[in-house]
Amino acid sequence: MRPVTFDLDVLRSFVAGVELGSFGRAADRLGRSTSAVSAQLKKLEEQAGVPLLRKAGRGLTLTDAGETMLAYARRLLELNDQASVAVRGTRLQGRVRLGLQEDFGEILLPHVLGQFARAHPQVRIEARVARNAELLERVAAGELDLALAWDHDAARPHGVRLAELPLCWNGPAVTDPARAAPARDADGALPLVAFEAPCLFRSRATDALDRAGIAWTAAFISPSLAGLWAAASAGLGLMVRTPLGLPAGLRVLAPGEQGLPPLPPLSLSLYHAQGRPGPVAAALADIVRRGVRDSVAALPAMPGLPARIPSEEAERLEPIP
Repeated sequence: MRPVTFDLDVLRSFVAGVELGSFGRAADRLGRSTSAVSAQLKKLEEQAGVPLLRKAGRGLTLTDAGETMLAYARRLLELNDQASVAVRGTRLQGRVRLGLQEDFGEILLPHVLGQFARAHPQVRIEARVARNAELLERVAAGELDLALAWDHDAARPHGVRLAELPLCWNGPAVTDPARAAPARDADGALPLVAFEAPCLFRSRATDALDRAGIAWTAAFISPSLAGLWAAASAGLGLMVRTPLGLPAGLRVLAPGEQGLPPLPPLSLSLYHAQGRPGPVAAALADIVRRGVRDSVAALPAMPGLPARIPSEEAERLEPIP
C-alpha cells in the first residue's frame, strides 16, 4: 500500500489548534479562515483513516490516535523548521547569554546548545549555571539575555510561564525498608537535605512541615545540587525538588508517604532581558521552550503529582465556531 504523505500545513493547523486550545484561535494565528482550518482537519482525519478528535461536552478532546498524531506532527514540524532555519542560519550573528539552574544541566543544556549551534554556527552562546536569585538578578541587570528560573513573578517584566511542575519529597531509591526512610534525630526531627537559605525549595519544604506540626532539622547543607543529590541518595535526609533531572539514586515519595505533608506545585518560567528580544535571543528562547515542553512530556506519570504546560496541553479543545 502506498504510504500517506501528510501535508505539513495541515499538521501545523492541527498542532496550533491543540496548543491554543481552540481551532478558531488557530485559524486567526495562521491567517486562515475557520472553514479552511475545518477542511484541513477533515483532510487529516481522512489521511489518518481514524478519528483524531471526539466530542467532550461542548468541546473536543484528542483520541488516542490524536495523541499519537500530535506527537509525530510536532516532530515533523520541528524537523521542517530546523531545516528552514539551518539553511538560513548563517544570517544570525553575535552572541546570546543564557542562565539556568543545575536541574537542567544534563537534561536540557546539551540538547539546547547543540541544536542552537547547528542552526546558528556564527552565534556565540554563553551559558551560566546558577541559583534562582542570581539568575533573576543578572537578567534584570542585563547581564543575561534569557534566564530559565523557578517560580513565576508577575511583578518582573518579560517573564513567560513555561510549565507547572509538582514539588516532590525525594528519598533514597532503595528496596531495604530500613534505609528507605532517613532516621529521625533524638528529638524526632525529620532530617532535611537542602541549600543554604534563602532557597525556594527549602522554604516550601519547611513551611509545609511547620504547618503540619512536623519538627525538622537541616541535616546536610551544600552549595551544589549534585552534593544534595548525593547526600539524599546516601540516606542522610529527605530533599524537595521537582521530578526533572532526578538522578537514579533517588525516588519520588508517594503522596502521604511517611506522613509527609503535600507540597504546592512550582512554576518554571523563562525571563527575557528585553520586552522585544532580538532575533538571536528569540531563536534561543524558542529552542528552550521546546526543550522544556519535551522534558515535561517525557516525565513518568506519578499518581497525584501531575505536571502540565499551561495553555499548550489543553485536555479539551474549543471547536471552530
